[in-house]
This record gives sequence, structure tokens and C-alpha cells, in this order.
Amino acid sequence: MADDPHATGGATRLAGVVGSPIAHSLSPILHNAAFAELGLDWTFAAFEVAEGELGRALDGLRERGIGGLSVTMPHKDAAARLADELTDAAARLGAVNCLVPDGDRLVGHNTDGGGFLDGLAHDAGIDVAGRRLLVLGAGGAARAVVEACGTAGAAEVVVANRTVERASTAAALAGPVGRAVSLADAAAAAESADVVVNATPIGMGSDDGVPIAPDLLRNGQVAVDLIYHPPETSWLAALRARGIEAHGGLSMLLFQAARAFTLWTGEEAPVSAMEAAARSALAGRSAD
Repeated sequence: MADDPHATGGATRLAGVVGSPIAHSLSPILHNAAFAELGLDWTFAAFEVAEGELGRALDGLRERGIGGLSVTMPHKDAAARLADELTDAAARLGAVNCLVPDGDRLVGHNTDGGGFLDGLAHDAGIDVAGRRLLVLGAGGAARAVVEACGTAGAAEVVVANRTVERASTAAALAGPVGRAVSLADAAAAAESADVVVNATPIGMGSDDGVPIAPDLLRNGQVAVDLIYHPPETSWLAALRARGIEAHGGLSMLLFQAARAFTLWTGEEAPVSAMEAAARSALAGRSAD
């Protein structure tokens, strides 16, 4: 890894995020706002690390005495292989988004699924225990949601994906309550779901597509789109126009970061300050 322009001196603790590309990551904004709010002598930096270079980067960060590390694409699978120890969730997922130092060891966590559960409780006041969920997509974010919901006692977690084999692999993470269907068969699952989650990239950026027809959902259900930029996707806008409760993905991002913050610092994360900083940053990006 190249010389770090964010190198710290004195007693300042360093935390950071590794990924590629990393320039637009909200993690520095979230965590530096949290450090400032609590008056902690920590700083958070973004490290551009090319695919295949995570091991070398971790060696350098270990030598520097890193206080905590977030991991984003494309390194989550590699981080699971390189960590000295994994939590149960990280081991089941085979993916790590948070590394926590323990002496000279790095413990791999996955806070994505817990962040989803916290975000759903924050936004909609919902506990997934006993609920039926439909998750659209079978990628990393979808798998984290499925695993967390299965562990949290969901009554059913249906995974819909273009490739049913991938949907089956993801659904298995929910245990006996997991079930896989094709996207073509998602309509029936949507009808009986309490919560419908878009974990696909459909609707991201300038994409105005929808992952599932809005008219398949009804009042009384809750929809969550894991996309956080734009803040309102075409799907969310259409659902809200029909009077359906629908939430974006910022809360999952926020609460997975809050869990990481607590693991690193031992302090309760100042979620309100982190959310305000994130919303301000996203508003600035929307204005560009």
C-alpha cells in the first residue's frame, strides 16, 4: 500500500475502510462524525486497495496498529479468508465487512445483516421474528439479510433471483425457513410477505427500473430498497404513491457502521450525528 496521506501521530487511533473503488465511500463521513460527536481521538480514512492486494494491505495496517477496519467490495470474501478468527455470522456468510483487532489478531465480523435488522426497527418499528420476508436478489447484501432474518426468527424467508441455483444457496442461509423461487414466481411470494426487500442493483444511479411490479404490493406491507443513492428510487416512489410504507437503504448502511463503531471503540454509536452527516453528504451529491 502506498504511503498514507492520513497518517496520524501521538495517541490518535486510526480506523479505515478498504475497497476499490473507494473514493465515494460514506464510511469516513459516518465515522468521523461519530468520533467528533463523542470527542474521541480517532480518525477514519479510506484506503484504495486493488483486488488481490488485501493481504499486503492488512500486513501494513497491522504494523500501524489499526484500531478498526471496514471492508467493502471487492474484498469481503478475501477478508473472511485472511482474518485470524470469524464470528458465526461471518463464517456462515463467508464474508467479512468489519475487522476488529484483538491483540495481534484480527477478528472478522459481518455487521450487514444486523445493520438491516436495526434499520428496519428504526424505520418501520418492525421485528422480523414471526414475519414473512421476500428478498429480491442473491448477492452479498441479500445473503447477509437472509442469514440475519433466519437467525432472528423469521417465519419464512423467500429468495427470488434470476438464477434459482443462486437463490437456493442464499435461502439456505435462513435455515429451514428459507425458500428459493425464480423472479417469475416472485409474485405469489410478494402477496404473502410482510416485508419485501430489494437487494438487487435495479434502480441504482440513473436506472429507473423496478425489481418487482409495485402493483403486486398492498397497503400493510413494508418495502425496503437497499439502495441509498438515489435516496428515492423509482420503485420506492411508485410504492409510496400507492400508499405503501417504503424505506431506502441508508439505515442499513448507517446501522452496520454503528455496530462496527461500537466493536472498535466500546462506545455506543451516536446514530443521529452519523445520519445527519450522511444525509448532508448525499444531498450534496444529488446537487452535483
